[in-house]
Amino acid sequence: MTDYYDYVLGFVPLALVGLTGVLGAAGVDFPLAVLVGAVTASLAVGHALFVNGPVQERIAVEEAPIHSSTATDRPSINAD
Repeated sequence: MTDYYDYVLGFVPLALVGLTGVLGAAGVDFPLAVLVGAVTASLAVGHALFVNGPVQERIAVEEAPIHSSTATDRPSINAD
């Protein structure tokens, strides 16, 4: 089953290579075409990371108990 991030991973090379090729065929200078393709791919990755970022689902407390350290867990150190 494809997810949002699968589409993003497919879009990155498509944007970089495809957009560069289309702009190059349209007569745009090659460095500018590569720049536009790279910026488009970078925006897609930035959106996937920061705007629609991956979120870890919450695990029920019964399934994963959390161990909290307290002062009694550590060995006592005497300064004398």
